[in-house]
Order: sequence, then structure tokens, then C-alpha cells
Amino acid sequence: MRRWEGGDPGVSNQKTPTTMLLTPERRFHSFGYAARDFYHDLDPNEAKQWLYLEKFKMKLHTTGDLTMETDLMASNGKKVKALEIFAYALQYFKEQALKELSDQAGSDFENSDVRWVITVPAIWKQPAKQFMRQAAYQAGLASPENSDQLIIALEPEAASIYCRKLRLHQMMELSGKAVVNGYNASDTVGAGFAQAKEHIRRNRQSRTFLVENVIGEIWSELEEGDKYVVVDSGGGTVDLTVHQIRLPEGHLKELYKATGGPYGSLGVDFEFEKLLCKIFGEDFIEQFKIKRPAAWVDLMIAFESRKRAAAPDRTNPLNITLPFSFIDYYKKFRGHSVEHALRKSNVDFVKWSSQGMLRMSPDAMNALFKPTIDSIIEHLRDLFQKPEVATVKFLFLVGGFAEAPLLQQAVQAAFGDKCRIIIPQDVGLTILKGAVLFGLDPAVIKVRRSPLTYGVGVLNRYVEGKHPPDKLLVKDGTRWCTDVFDKFISADQSVALGELVKRSYTPAKPSQLVIVINIYSSESDNVSFITDPGVKKCGTLRLDLTSTSGPAVPARREIQTLMQFGDTEIKATAVDIASSKSVKVGIDFLNY
Repeated sequence: MRRWEGGDPGVSNQKTPTTMLLTPERRFHSFGYAARDFYHDLDPNEAKQWLYLEKFKMKLHTTGDLTMETDLMASNGKKVKALEIFAYALQYFKEQALKELSDQAGSDFENSDVRWVITVPAIWKQPAKQFMRQAAYQAGLASPENSDQLIIALEPEAASIYCRKLRLHQMMELSGKAVVNGYNASDTVGAGFAQAKEHIRRNRQSRTFLVENVIGEIWSELEEGDKYVVVDSGGGTVDLTVHQIRLPEGHLKELYKATGGPYGSLGVDFEFEKLLCKIFGEDFIEQFKIKRPAAWVDLMIAFESRKRAAAPDRTNPLNITLPFSFIDYYKKFRGHSVEHALRKSNVDFVKWSSQGMLRMSPDAMNALFKPTIDSIIEHLRDLFQKPEVATVKFLFLVGGFAEAPLLQQAVQAAFGDKCRIIIPQDVGLTILKGAVLFGLDPAVIKVRRSPLTYGVGVLNRYVEGKHPPDKLLVKDGTRWCTDVFDKFISADQSVALGELVKRSYTPAKPSQLVIVINIYSSESDNVSFITDPGVKKCGTLRLDLTSTSGPAVPARREIQTLMQFGDTEIKATAVDIASSKSVKVGIDFLNY
């Protein structure tokens, strides 16, 4: 849906900002541009009562101990539950999408007619994925009873699935090794976008997003066993995934577990904020954000559109308009003018222009990008050191931040000699389109790598000399070793889709109605005890035996538990062996 309300002059980006506005009574008011614009037009005193939230998706990644109770801070300093905000956002999307579908179909679309796919960064941990699912249930997209109606997809996987489907003319190649679309490589980068757009206009039919089993031309160059990297750089995070082709159907196998970090384009905004603090003083910027929140948002919008104009070969300066209330409030706050501050500050590259703008030299703008881009390149370098990655043929650069020419150039300069670097045309939408393909065929990714070692604590027979004495437990005359880590799956182990880990558990007492088993995780796979350093309790497995306990309960019951780790989420089922009835089981990484 491109006809999205709002949008900025001069920024034709198809992404809506992650912003939300709640009324003073904490009811949902609006999302995206609409939220931002309405918030601006409020009288400053009234605005303090409203709750405005922005860029809140990153909170799920940065909060180490995420729970259903985690708070977000609105710009007026008030706290709201993150779960509520995510649920509001998803509910808003749901209503928009169903309305659009109903309008197009000319008849009402029910929510039950839809399978929803939500994409999350691959570096998000289990709790964040489960949190997203809870929020979706609260928003009414699906329900615990009907959980298959919602699929959680990993962003780089979605991008990878889409990149497989691309025709060569829907790509922009940076590496100048080949002529693309009949243009030579030197003019692909600058003029390439304009020409490529023209080219696509001429080939109208290529605009339609073909979902088909024909494997694109780029694919015909890939043979079985070939590897490629997908670098997904968005607003908040960068994800790297390495996939390998398995023919004949072209299934994908994940060779290297998704890694990445919080190096998204928000890092550039943060650097801009640091620069403003350097010029005008941190105390002033802090106050300005609280006292004039709408004007602060205005300033960041002005920066956003200039940020998109940054390019490696740019020579003329970039002008950023300062909102009037910034200039005015600064004079009140400091007793001298903004112009004076700029002259006095020793920031070379930023001048004051007579039209009332901050004038940044291209070098100053490039310096704001540098820390974020350096982190990304650094991360990729580490990745290319790995033996599995040595022979990568292609590098696909996708995600919103991939549109930045500075990032494109840096990746090209660092890795252009190792592999071909390819940027899909509508790079910001790659993930969205890939998620649709994934929803149609969730089995396309056959093998994934487990990011952590998972297991439970068990008792084993005590073996003299093998087990440490402090783990000895004597019970009814039998010697047991406690806290033994029983591994379900090891970090970095390849797990096929649908591959099951089986374990049987016996209740300690025949009358027991619930078995709760703690699940532990560790980043290393060389663990023997749940008390080893780096082993964390990360969830619980809960078997509910109430439904299966009839009058004739056998003395020794055995509950067989099956866990599946190859999917994007971890799932579990269990069966009572004696009665072969299924046992209700919950696996929980969020509330334990």
C-alpha cells in the first residue's frame, strides 16, 4: 500500500516512520506520518498531555530482560506498556489491510480469511519473537488456539527468498564486472537509478511482482552448493545471513547463523544529535526536546531528507533548516543567537547561512555516517574471515539503509574484489515481498543454524571420578549427579525444518498434575552442567497432565515431549505414552 497518508515533501520513501500518538486518555489516535503531523499541529501546552512514541521497534532488541511488562517512554516522559503499543500498531495495520482488501475485492474480507506474516530481525532473541506473537494475539490477528494463522518470518531470510526470484534487470550491480541492462558499469551507479527506472517503465510487465517457480537469470549462474550473503541494513539493525543453494528445487540452507547488531541508519541520526549537542550544548538540546517536542521532530525530518541527499562524490553543501522555535528558544535559553553559537563552536564543517540554515559540508555529513558504516564493514570483515564464507559468490545489499550511496560505496570498496555486490531495485521493499513468498511457502528454507545451545537440567547416575563431588545427591540409597545439562541442540548446529528432538519425562509422583521443566541456553556448545558459566535459564516447558489422568493411572507414566528447533520459532508437543493422548504443552521464553 503506497498511498499512505502523509509523507514528506522531498522524501518519497515507501517506509512509514515507526511513530504513534495516543490521546491524553492513552487511547490510540494515529500512526506514522499522520501521528507525526497531528502531534506537530497541537498547541505546545496541549502537546505535553499527548503521548508520542517514535522508533520504538529497537526497544525489543535492546532490552535484555524483555517481559510482557516492559515499558516504553513517550516524548513527554510518561511510560506506557510496550506490549500495548505494539498491539495498537498491529491492530492499525490489520484494519488498514482488511479495509484495502475489502475495497479491492468489493466484498468484506474477514480476518479469518488472512494468513499474517510478521517479519522480525534475525538477531532478535526468542523472547522478542514471542513478544511479537503476544502483541499480535492482543491485536486480534490470530489467537493461541489458531496460532498457525500468524507466521513469524526472519527479515534476512525473506530478503534472501526474494533475491532468488529476481530477474537480472531488476538488480543494480555495483561491481562493474558486467554490463547491466546494456549500460556500462561506470554510469550505473550515479545515473543508473534514473536509467533503471526508465528501463522498468519501458518494461511495464516487469514491475508486477511475479511469484513463479522460474528461477531468475542471476540464479542460473548459481550452481548447487554456491553461497551468497544477504546484508539487511534497516533503521535499527543490520542482519547478515549466509545461504547456500540446494538443488533441484533451489531450497536454501543457512550456513552461517544470522549475526548482526544495532548498526542501523538510526546511528546516523544519533550522530547528528551529538553534533547539535557539541554546537549548542547538551543542556539546551535536552531542554529543547522536552519543551518543544514537535519542533524537535521537525528538525529531525529536515535532517532525514538531507541525509538521503548525502553521496560519496557530493561537493556542494547540504542545508538544514532550523525551525523558528529552535532559533527563538535558543536565544531565550542562552541569551545569544544561534549564529553566535556556530561561530564560537569549533565545529569546522558546519556554518550558518544567511537564509537561516545550518550549512553542512559534504565532509561533515559523511562524518555522521562514518561510525555506523564502519561498524557494518567491520562486521562483514569478521564474517568473511569465517571458513564457511570464504567462497561466497554474491552479496545482496537490502533493507532501507542499503539505499544510502555512502554505504553502497563502502561495501563495494571493501568487498568488490571478493564477490559480486548486488542491490535489488526497490531495495526497501525486498523484505516485504520476500515475506509474502515465505507466507505462501514456509518450507522454502529447509535448514537453519541454531543460534544457541538449548537443554534442560537432569539427574544422572553418579559416576565416581567422572562427576564432581559437589554434585552428588543420595536419594533412597541411589547416588545421583545433579544439574547435568541435557542438550537438545547445540549452538551453530544445522537443524532441518521439522527435525524433532525427543525426550521422555516421568512425573516424580503418580498424582502430579503439572510438570514444569526449566529450559537453559548457552552461547557455547561445550557445557556439562546448568551451573556452568554462561548458562542462563531462558524459558520453561510446561506439561499439563490434568486432562490425561483418568481413574486408572498407571504407576509409572511416561510423557514423551517433541521439540522443534528448525523453524523461526521454537515449538513443542507432548504425548502420554500409556494412553497415547496428547498432553497440553507450553514453551515459554517470555514469562518464566
